[in-house]
Amino acid sequence: MKQEKSLVERTAVVFEPDPSRVLIRFFPPGSEDRIERIMGRVMTLDEATVEQRLNLVLRRFASRHDQIEQVFLRHYGVVEPYMTRDITLDRNRQLLIGAYFTSEYALESAALFNPCIVAHPDQSDLEEGSLRFVISLRATGEGHVSSLEFREGVIDSTNSIQMREPGNFVAGPELVQNPSYKKKVITAKLYEMGYENETTENVLSGLNDEFTLQEIKDALARSQTALDRKLSAEHENTRAAILNLVEQNYEIRFDGDHPLAERIIFPRMDHDRKAIEDARFVRFVEDEGDVTYYATYTAYDGRTFLPQLLGTRDFCEFRFSTLNGDAVRNKGMALFPRRIGGQYAMLSRQDGENIFIMYSDHLHFWHDLTRVMKPTAPWEFVQLGNCGSPIETDQGWLVLTHGVGPMRRYCIGAVLLDLDDPSHVIGRLTEPLLEPDENEREGYVPNVVYTCGALIHGKVLIMPYAMADYAARIALVDLDELLERLKKTSL
Repeated sequence: MKQEKSLVERTAVVFEPDPSRVLIRFFPPGSEDRIERIMGRVMTLDEATVEQRLNLVLRRFASRHDQIEQVFLRHYGVVEPYMTRDITLDRNRQLLIGAYFTSEYALESAALFNPCIVAHPDQSDLEEGSLRFVISLRATGEGHVSSLEFREGVIDSTNSIQMREPGNFVAGPELVQNPSYKKKVITAKLYEMGYENETTENVLSGLNDEFTLQEIKDALARSQTALDRKLSAEHENTRAAILNLVEQNYEIRFDGDHPLAERIIFPRMDHDRKAIEDARFVRFVEDEGDVTYYATYTAYDGRTFLPQLLGTRDFCEFRFSTLNGDAVRNKGMALFPRRIGGQYAMLSRQDGENIFIMYSDHLHFWHDLTRVMKPTAPWEFVQLGNCGSPIETDQGWLVLTHGVGPMRRYCIGAVLLDLDDPSHVIGRLTEPLLEPDENEREGYVPNVVYTCGALIHGKVLIMPYAMADYAARIALVDLDELLERLKKTSL
């Protein structure tokens, strides 16, 4: 059989892990007693020694981190309650104590992979025919902890790509201290979790339709007083569940002066303490034209994978939300970029093997699902899954897939779904669109190419993809030819 010409052009744009990109973090050395002992040792130093040791730390680390002294002071504030004496310390001693409770984390020391691309919210000051884009990447470091990073670039009318250099610093966000919540959503989530009881009713009854974190904390405190005669395991479990739920639905904010590539979303909650994995971003447009960038991602606590959702309008402020429903399980949930028939739509892979479609009236609740595709070609017999959100074309919904075959080899495929009824497959490539070549098969996980989302620009599909779960690069795909082959081919 004649070999078809490849549709894919591998570009020279490659994202490789850089161990010098380090995030500065609070360092908890252990028990409260140990914290007290460390602080006590610093308290034995005279002022000259404190200044000398602090200057040494600053010479070694200040050039690697923006506003490092503010970080040291913030970390001192965390441990200040463990001071054994009620005294006010001078600034230098506070800074030095803060340094002892600070460490660096090399975000990309293991890998930088599983990219996704969306159009940048700012398309100003570009030449005609050019597009500014954002690429998200999964960065993995010590202990296989995965965080979320970003890069930005421009592709012009000739499909030449220019990436913006990431810069010298990285920065974490601030936690929005008093975010607001919709009572209807929180109530529904609690009921679905099995907490439809007197405690839930008592806590929520006095709250407005929209309330803040502080307001629900106050309501929890009042409920403890009101129900202290009925204290029970159920009551305490419900109160803990309510607080845990609202704290898992949180907001973060970056300083807008930090370039996008310096903004790092690092795991911060119990349910994602090991990983924020494989964010599938999509530029979602509501019927009235409002735009929000949503990303489905996998939270991992070291034992359980949990599909979650984050949203942003500007890549400065992000809202993290829990997803609920019988269908919220496993990996690979990917939101369509608009409503279909008035409903949200999502592709998913609940059973770890097949691709399903789901519809919902509410973005945070997913129940019913229908299988759309199963492994059919030999290169996908082990597993089939989506590779990011569906992409709308005039021919149908273009869906990139991943298939796993012999020797756990991952390849990227393509499928075309009907625009009005995405459960109907119009066409499906019988052979991979992209498979690992000899230069891409070696890495953290051999024989893998993978993407979390692509983007159309003119007549090309911009497809960033991971190589062996170690690094990533950008490929360009002839869109017209791909659609033609899809319409002619079906498994």
